[in-house]
Amino acid sequence: MSIRGRLLAGFLVLFVLALGVSGAITAWLVHDYVSDRSVTKLRDDERRIVELVASGPQTINAEQFETMLGPPLGIMGQDAGGDILFAIGSSAGREYELARLAGRAAPGAILETGDDVVAVRVPTPGMRMVYADRPVDDVAHLILVNDPNIDRTATAGFIRSLVLVGLAAVVAFMGLAVLVLRFGLRPLAEMAQAADAIAEGSREERLPVSRPRAETDVLAAAVNRAFDAQARAEDRARTFAADASHELRTPLATISGWLELYRQGGIGGDDVEQAVARIEDEVGRIRLLVEELGLLARLDTGRPLDRRPLDLATLAASVVEDAQVIYARLDIALTAPPDGLPALGDAARLQQVLRNLVGNAVQHNPPGTRVRLTLARDGEEARVDVTDDGSGIPAGDLPRLFDRFWRAEASRSRDYGGSGLGLAIVQAIVRAHGGRVTVRSAPGEGTTVSLHLP
Repeated sequence: MSIRGRLLAGFLVLFVLALGVSGAITAWLVHDYVSDRSVTKLRDDERRIVELVASGPQTINAEQFETMLGPPLGIMGQDAGGDILFAIGSSAGREYELARLAGRAAPGAILETGDDVVAVRVPTPGMRMVYADRPVDDVAHLILVNDPNIDRTATAGFIRSLVLVGLAAVVAFMGLAVLVLRFGLRPLAEMAQAADAIAEGSREERLPVSRPRAETDVLAAAVNRAFDAQARAEDRARTFAADASHELRTPLATISGWLELYRQGGIGGDDVEQAVARIEDEVGRIRLLVEELGLLARLDTGRPLDRRPLDLATLAASVVEDAQVIYARLDIALTAPPDGLPALGDAARLQQVLRNLVGNAVQHNPPGTRVRLTLARDGEEARVDVTDDGSGIPAGDLPRLFDRFWRAEASRSRDYGGSGLGLAIVQAIVRAHGGRVTVRSAPGEGTTVSLHLP
């Protein structure tokens, strides 16, 4: 079933259930009211007869007495021995059952026949009555009978009317429910139209959002965020493919140029070795790029790294020692806790991170730039700061610093053989360890890249 069908079915079940429960309660209350009213009338009539008997011996016409007490009353007379003297009104036809019940019950007790007729026996010593134009002496007891079934018949008619009204209410309610659901579910139809437009290639189309607190608008906003994330992912994928092809095109063009020149006989003698060396350099650049792309792909898939206990101070010391040998004229130093800085991670990958950061600090700054590695505990984290006093990074470039293939100074990066993936790899490795990377920099004030590792 559709959502609309399920809601309509649910509304119908709830409404019918509510009507049924309310009808049952109403019928029970009416039945109870009728029964209570019948007993109350019997007690009132009993009191009137007791008062009448107390006023002294009297001769009473039975038919007139019944009329005086009012319908649906019946009267049955008994003598002192319990024999039936007369029965009129609603007591007629029930004489023997009433006599049997009265013989077992105490005076004043409420009697109830098998067909829910209630009665009470009232002592009337010395009462004389006239029944069918003949005197009846020594009426020792009167049994007053009240038949509530007459009221219950009217009640049954009332309940039938209530059922018919309920059925009409169900029809009217379902009609209103259809209209309400059609109006209430209209946002879903609009969302479906927008989703179809997006599926057909409309990248700018989004699901309509009007009231941020409505459930459908919360859903639309969530779907829009998913579409935005997908669009960003597609843009990144297209940009990544374009940048990767661009990065590969340059060394491949160089290799093709040297090979074509050799094929045409333009290279000979010692120039051949130079051409081979240039080709080897470009092949090395391609190999490095492919390895870095493979590493990023593995990190993007969430493949777990080797996680073992290690000492970041030892890793940093080895990186600084290598850098001091390679860049002998530069001031590169390390500050670390004397007892080391323990962490849990992949030693080779974290060492690669530190080499990338130190290399960037050296290669992308003026000669004579000082580089400092500072290790410290920061609460529950291990913190590694790679700081230089170089030229700094403009504020507009900081948001793109970790984008893949992005270079603030493209020509110089290529001169150093950079692929534009170094900082992207740094960020991916640190995140794979459950950490984060932050950067503080300003033109003329140097740069500090901080690693925060658990």
